[in-house]
Amino acid sequence: MLLVAGDDPPEQYIDEDEDGVQIMGKADDGWCAALDREHMRCGIYERRPLVCREFEMAGADCHAERAAWHRAVAELR
Repeated sequence: MLLVAGDDPPEQYIDEDEDGVQIMGKADDGWCAALDREHMRCGIYERRPLVCREFEMAGADCHAERAAWHRAVAELR
C-alpha cells in the first residue's frame, strides 16, 4: 500500500518498495504489518494511511478480504 502526503503511520510499519517509495510494511505472511491478526482489525486505526481510510469498513471489499483470509488459514490446517 502506497503512502501519500499526509499519511502518518508509526515508523515501524513503513517500508520502501524497489523504487524507494514509502509503502506500508508487510509481515512474513504477506498481510499488512499493522494488522492485528487475533481480531482481524487495524492496529493503527487512528493513523491508518489514506488507502485504508478509503476502504469501507464492513463493506463488500472488506468481507471479500476476510473470506480470503479465512480460506488461507483453513488451507494451512
